[in-house]
Amino acid sequence: MTQPIRSFVRRSGRITKAQQHALDTLWSIYGVDTDQMLDLDTLFGRKAEKHFEIGFGRGDTLVTMAKTHPEHDYFGIDVHRPGIGHLLMEIKAAQLTNVRVLCADAVDVLQYHLPPQSLDTVYLFFPDPWPKKRHHKRRLVQSDFVQLLAGRIKSGGCLHLATDWQNYAEHILQVLEAAPEFVNCVTGGGFSPRPSTRPLTKFEQRGLRLGHDVWDLLYLRQ
Repeated sequence: MTQPIRSFVRRSGRITKAQQHALDTLWSIYGVDTDQMLDLDTLFGRKAEKHFEIGFGRGDTLVTMAKTHPEHDYFGIDVHRPGIGHLLMEIKAAQLTNVRVLCADAVDVLQYHLPPQSLDTVYLFFPDPWPKKRHHKRRLVQSDFVQLLAGRIKSGGCLHLATDWQNYAEHILQVLEAAPEFVNCVTGGGFSPRPSTRPLTKFEQRGLRLGHDVWDLLYLRQ
């Protein structure tokens, strides 16, 4: 049986004592285990808009959005434990009740553990660009993945992507323009100006100072 192509490589990375302590003590509060279909209203204990970030890194953007919009529920997914530990610490420090965390493959969770039409917004910020041409097949944003997202995002919901690799941005634009379930929020098509809803991270700010461009793409689920 052919193994699916993964868009990520699991790296153990260096985990600090504080991050490990957060994983040990806070996962039971904010972490989500994905051994069954998730009921998101039950998970958060209320009915509210559900916003899902794929590959949150250190979680800075997720925390900022959750602070800014306490009326919305946010949950993020990543596979790298140091970043997850950092996010757990930030959630506790900010005393956030509207954030949950998953440590799993996003494709598996979308396919097997999230109900259809259960998400109001999906964010995918700065995914691994896999810059070498022979690795482009590992890029997460492909037609099959977009179709999977279309099945989980509510009609009228939003898909927001951003990348600092022009080649990947052009690839994403091509894939999304070919997806009949989504319509570009920019009149006439093309890339979007950065919306205020996407916080600037310190890494992006540093890149902008160095002259690096960032491409945002916003699409509406029809």
